[in-house]
Amino acid sequence: MSATIDPWLLERLVCPVTRQPLRYDAERQELVSDAAGLAYPIRDGVPVMLEEEARRL
Repeated sequence: MSATIDPWLLERLVCPVTRQPLRYDAERQELVSDAAGLAYPIRDGVPVMLEEEARRL
C-alpha cells in the first residue's frame, strides 16, 4: 500500500543536513535530499528525519 505525504508538510520539511528542500518518492516511501544524496524513510506515515536512518543514494 502506497500512502501519500501531505503537500503542506512536504513544502515545510527540509533536509536536516543541508537545509534544502526534499522531494517525495512515493514508490519507495522516502523523502529524498538530492543535495545531500540521502533518502529519509517514511514509516507508518511519519518521516524519519535522522541522518543515521537515511539511505545513501
